[in-house]
Amino acid sequence: MKKNRTLENAIATIPSGAVVMVGGFGNPGTPFSLIDELLRQGQTDLTLIKNDANEAGHGVSRLIENGQVRKLITTHIGLNKVVIDHLNRGDIDVEFHPQGMLAEKIRTAGSGSFGFLTDIGMDSEITRPDDLLDWQGKTYKVEMALPADFALIHAAQADWLGNLVYQGSAINFSPLMAMAANHVIVETPDLGAPGRFKPEHVHTPGAFVDCVVRLESLPSDYGILEHHVRR
Repeated sequence: MKKNRTLENAIATIPSGAVVMVGGFGNPGTPFSLIDELLRQGQTDLTLIKNDANEAGHGVSRLIENGQVRKLITTHIGLNKVVIDHLNRGDIDVEFHPQGMLAEKIRTAGSGSFGFLTDIGMDSEITRPDDLLDWQGKTYKVEMALPADFALIHAAQADWLGNLVYQGSAINFSPLMAMAANHVIVETPDLGAPGRFKPEHVHTPGAFVDCVVRLESLPSDYGILEHHVRR
């Protein structure tokens, strides 16, 4: 079954109040076109899960600046003074996790588990007494899995069935998010027929993907990825 959709129809499936994972590691792998359409349609009260807040005026920062985001779950926002200002004013709630911990919480959700035990950060401010569990003579911190309603993903290449190939550091979070969300929306500048990839080259199998949007062009936000556009 072909999973290609229009940009407008794909993003229209996201309601206000949704929990949305956004792929990418900095700019690489960030689905700027999907984010821009979400900005245009105006869904509000969103909870975003992303490794970072992008730079001011770009990516998820635009959604935050436009007042569409209630909460951001992330690892750092230090490169974005605008989002820091929103946090300090109380305009947005930001929940921080160490980078590896955030990745594991997402991976755990995608694996169908509810959480995991760790000894990381037990004696720090990121741990509450209620998070601790005594098991077989040792104390552990309980980290809950982190699922989402939707995931927005940028793939360097895809086929109509939703098999995806990523480029560079986009592979860090995107495959995990594609497994952890109930509904996965993918954008790609390079969409082709099934059979174009060897099975061992597929990073995310189509079984995890609900719809794929073919991009006619890539805005300047994509930077070095621009040469991957195929017309």
